[in-house]
Amino acid sequence: MRLDKIALRHWRSYGDAEFDFDPGVNLIVGDNARGKTNLLESVIFLGSGKSFRTQKNAELVQLGGDFCDVEGKVFSQGREQTLRWVLFPGARPRQLYLNGVKKRTAGEISGVLQTVLFCPEDLLVLKTGAAARRKLGDNALCQLRPNYEAALTEYQRILDNKNRILKDRFENPALTEILPEYNARLCQVGALLISYRARFYEGLAKAAKEYHEQFSGGKEEFFLEYKTVSTVTDPFAPVETLHSQLLEHLEAHHRAELESSQCLTGPHKDDFDVTLNGMSIKAFGSQGQTRTAAISLKLAQRALMEKQSGETPVLLLDDVLSELDPSRQDFVLNQITHGQVFITCCEPGRFTKLGKTIEID
Repeated sequence: MRLDKIALRHWRSYGDAEFDFDPGVNLIVGDNARGKTNLLESVIFLGSGKSFRTQKNAELVQLGGDFCDVEGKVFSQGREQTLRWVLFPGARPRQLYLNGVKKRTAGEISGVLQTVLFCPEDLLVLKTGAAARRKLGDNALCQLRPNYEAALTEYQRILDNKNRILKDRFENPALTEILPEYNARLCQVGALLISYRARFYEGLAKAAKEYHEQFSGGKEEFFLEYKTVSTVTDPFAPVETLHSQLLEHLEAHHRAELESSQCLTGPHKDDFDVTLNGMSIKAFGSQGQTRTAAISLKLAQRALMEKQSGETPVLLLDDVLSELDPSRQDFVLNQITHGQVFITCCEPGRFTKLGKTIEID
């Protein structure tokens, strides 16, 4: 899988620009605030319809622009393909084209251009709050399992509606009568999310364990534990069982939810913890251990996606090498011997031997 060319019109800081890429390593160099990350963001958006920096498409349109256009030529699934997105700053819906044919949803281009992004914020994902770790897992699963993205979107819609009911019930007490219906649906979709996540984290843990053992020279044992609601005794159980266990947990929190006016429990609170030699990284990990484990997770994600699709996802390293010491830099660079890679860097002469250099000025 590779991206051969991308054309940008009114995307972020780019008025009108085209880039040709090498099938191997592409080093994107330039001073800060020149648009290096904007370029990587366009690559990710091209394949997924999502930005890792904003949820508002209007922010992707160049300031003062009436639209933005992102088009790319991709080689994947054994043939050349084209992807194109057209976005607008107002309420007008975005447009998506695959090989010149208009598509309705991003799910219809699933697998055409898969990407794995590694940025400085990811180095701290094991130390920050649970939301960042959920986002890491959700982003990977949405590419691996298109049905997961649909379930995640549906769950969030139901959750938002339930929270609105809980807040509005003071003005309209009759709203509480429909809460059981929302709880049942929330648990039904939530059970699907847990089932998907349990299997994903199982595979991620095995792959990351292998990378971390290489990284640490076998001195540290990596273990990842997926954490969901306490009534779920086995996240690998049938969906029907997960549904009933989630419902049990929700019913136990009914009074507390009424008092707080928000949904307090469910897969939207899920998390995972990583331990090294039995010690939690979140609580006890050093900066070096935290970064090493985070790198292992990202490389594991890429390996899982490659195993699933049979093609190597495009790897994007956004200024992450400058955050690593020389030994960790070497380890990462030794893992990019195959597949297409994009690396942003502020120092033009630092990694020039890796591959093609693209200067942003």
